[in-house]
Amino acid sequence: MARWEPDARGRLEKAALELFQERGYARTTVGDIAERAGLTERTFFRYFTDKREVLFSGSQQLEQMIVEQVVSAPTEAAPLALTIGAFEAAAAWLQSRRDFSDVRARYAIVTEHAEVRERELIKMAALAAAVTKALHARGVSEPSASVVAESGITLFKVGFERWVSAKKPGDFATHIRAAAGALKAATASMPALPIADAGAASVAAPRARRPRATQPGK
Repeated sequence: MARWEPDARGRLEKAALELFQERGYARTTVGDIAERAGLTERTFFRYFTDKREVLFSGSQQLEQMIVEQVVSAPTEAAPLALTIGAFEAAAAWLQSRRDFSDVRARYAIVTEHAEVRERELIKMAALAAAVTKALHARGVSEPSASVVAESGITLFKVGFERWVSAKKPGDFATHIRAAAGALKAATASMPALPIADAGAASVAAPRARRPRATQPGK
């Protein structure tokens, strides 16, 4: 039977972030993290698949919260508005759980290392797919569901970057609302565009003319 370790996940997260800042991400090993946390490597792998994953601890809870917000929104709510609201709620939840100095440290590591940025892109793609599925459950069809989900991801990303980069960061959700306002202003004067019918998008190629049969002797 595995021995219970009090707050093992939290200890590993704290140790990893400390070491990433002290030694650098590339020079820190899983063994180093486990040792700093006073745990074994076996315990580390019970919670994380690799050292990159430590930086994304809580991503599953974040995804679950956003999806639940989308699904439980009032029936009459517009898809984009309810999706933005879901990301704002997630931003407030994230801000309440994380020390801002740790958030900035994590952001610096992600932006500096390609392999970590790659993992973040995978996480964001999974989140977009989950939100799209939740919008489908509300009866939002394609391509609207995918466009709205990706827009929510973009607003969340832009809001997050402005939040962690600001001298006076303030409220994370406020930065998402500001990004949403910028999107609305940018598209306010945009003329309505016709929605193409995917079924009619392809035009049949003209049929080749068959040569006329000739009678023998002619």
